[in-house]
Amino acid sequence: MGRLRPREGDSLKNQHKQAELPVYLFKQGNNFEAYRFFGAHFEEQGGERGVVFRTWAPHARAVSVVGDFNRWVPGSHPMQKLEDGVWEAFIPGIQEYDVYKYCITSAGDELLFKADPYALHTETRPSNGSKVYDIGGYAWGDGAWEKAQKKADPVNGPMNIYELHAGSWRMKEDGSPYNYAELADQLVPYLQQMGYTHLELLPITEHPFDGSWGYQVTGYFAPTSRYGTPKDFMTFVDKCHQGGIGVIMDWVPAHFPKDGFGLYMFDGAPCYEDPNPRRGEHKEWGTMVFNYGMPEVESFLVSSALFWVEQYHIDGLRVDAVASMLYLDYNRRDGEWEPNCHGGKENLEAIAFLRKLNEAILGRHPHKLMIAEESTAWPMVSRPAADGGLGFNFKWNMGWMNDMLAYMSTDPLFRAGSHNKVTFSFFYAFSENFVLPISHDEVVHGKCSLINKMPGDYEAKFANLRTFYGYMMAHPGKKLLFMGQEFGQFIEWNEAKPLDWGLLDYQEHRQLAAYVKALNHFYTETPAFWQVDYSWEGFQWIVPDDNQQSVIAFLRRDAAGRMVLVVCNFNPVQRSGYEMGVPAPGYYKELLSSDDAAYGGSGVHNKTVRSRKVPLHGFEQSISLTLPAMSTVYLAVPAPEKPAAKKKPAAKRTGAKQPAANKAPAEK
Repeated sequence: MGRLRPREGDSLKNQHKQAELPVYLFKQGNNFEAYRFFGAHFEEQGGERGVVFRTWAPHARAVSVVGDFNRWVPGSHPMQKLEDGVWEAFIPGIQEYDVYKYCITSAGDELLFKADPYALHTETRPSNGSKVYDIGGYAWGDGAWEKAQKKADPVNGPMNIYELHAGSWRMKEDGSPYNYAELADQLVPYLQQMGYTHLELLPITEHPFDGSWGYQVTGYFAPTSRYGTPKDFMTFVDKCHQGGIGVIMDWVPAHFPKDGFGLYMFDGAPCYEDPNPRRGEHKEWGTMVFNYGMPEVESFLVSSALFWVEQYHIDGLRVDAVASMLYLDYNRRDGEWEPNCHGGKENLEAIAFLRKLNEAILGRHPHKLMIAEESTAWPMVSRPAADGGLGFNFKWNMGWMNDMLAYMSTDPLFRAGSHNKVTFSFFYAFSENFVLPISHDEVVHGKCSLINKMPGDYEAKFANLRTFYGYMMAHPGKKLLFMGQEFGQFIEWNEAKPLDWGLLDYQEHRQLAAYVKALNHFYTETPAFWQVDYSWEGFQWIVPDDNQQSVIAFLRRDAAGRMVLVVCNFNPVQRSGYEMGVPAPGYYKELLSSDDAAYGGSGVHNKTVRSRKVPLHGFEQSISLTLPAMSTVYLAVPAPEKPAAKKKPAAKRTGAKQPAANKAPAEK
């Protein structure tokens, strides 16, 4: 952005002029690369190499840079106020990894020592200083991945996500976490083997408290130093891409913590947070709400989102807690909130911000993923802003998740009365581009692990879980499963401990992992399960209403019309001679069954089944199946028979010469 410190011959007017464009855009809420201007950047001025520091502190009386290089003495390196609350200083001799903060003198003459909101690297907790760091110069090796992704269609392609906490997937023998590069070396082969297409990281943006899992962010431009340097994280993403794995990261623009060194009351007054006490705090979470109506905050947040996409090659952002942004009364009792200018409970500024955010990301990078964690019935979350939507291209299906976990937790003897929980999702399944999430939130805080939610004895829990996974994989929508659930971890997830990999020494857990692996590969290799995910053209009911036997059956169809028949028996009773209509005459071959003995089932299978011309369920053909107890079965649907070609009329005998008998007439 150019040098801003006056040199000999420079005037203050010229210095201000060089800052005009970035500051103007910043003040308009449209500087989407504000990190290039603000923060700490190496530069040469007057023949000296040093660092330019810039920050925004509109209410400050004075600001200086402090650090090890000046023994943390306030005022040793004062910053100059350029305009509109923007402060700048050039300090020669600063080295990479030098620790610094801003010492801000508030309007009340209080000294505040603040980490840099735009810092690219930080100290490791419990220390919280910012570090000077140059993220340039990394030699990326993922060019083939990046090129392929620009041609990809994320909505009509396969997406099977493995959600992951970087610090607790695996740990070293001494209990310390792997660094980013080491983690990639172990994780990428595992994801390839298991058949996942993407991983999703719980927030790796810098955060002070391990127990927040990264959802209380203090460094919106810094990957947490717990696992290495920023270039180590670049290596992690690079290795994932070279291994064919997309990287999604959780990103938190909904709120930030009150830690004294962070954004909270940054210059002694509300700066990044909403100044209205009825809008600016989530008391239940102990966090502050961003001021989405402040243009400088818009520039800050959109710049953060684009920063990860463009500088770290991140494939998508899962935006956390969107519902808390949309509603002014979110988690607030009567009297604790106030309506908008129209008298409603919608946060109009947050809505405008989300639309701007998504237009900025997807406008530049249409192939990237913007996924909303939105838990209400807000309409058109995954529709373009131009059409009245919020502009995301995916939304977590929290309703499906809550209904199905409630259903699967019910004793099978009583599932008949809850059958609507299985079928209700289809009333809205195609209203959004949904991701089906079984996430970390469902296996913590006393909610039990996924396998422990299943009713019955030890074997029954595994059978229930296999049935559920088979149903989930066939249901319209992209898929997400939190780490450890693929092999049936019994204890709740604990961020301070690695997954219980020792369970794989036991046959039942190995068989479950083998089943999940087979499901994942079947999914990615079967376009009917993902190619027409968001339209009734890709789905058709056969048996939606057999609540007494807890059976459902439906078809999934790809763009070419090829179909897979899916049958789920949510009851621990085998159904012999179960009849259902089918769409085409011919032979129906079993492709995959959760009851296969290799996966821990009883080994009941259907041989190739021939249809009969007996009308049922609105079809002219029907079949009779054996449904194993507590199972999901996939069957191949035969291609419809082509009508017989009409015989050409015999050529009339005339004086004209006829084609030779062994030659076909030339095509016109």
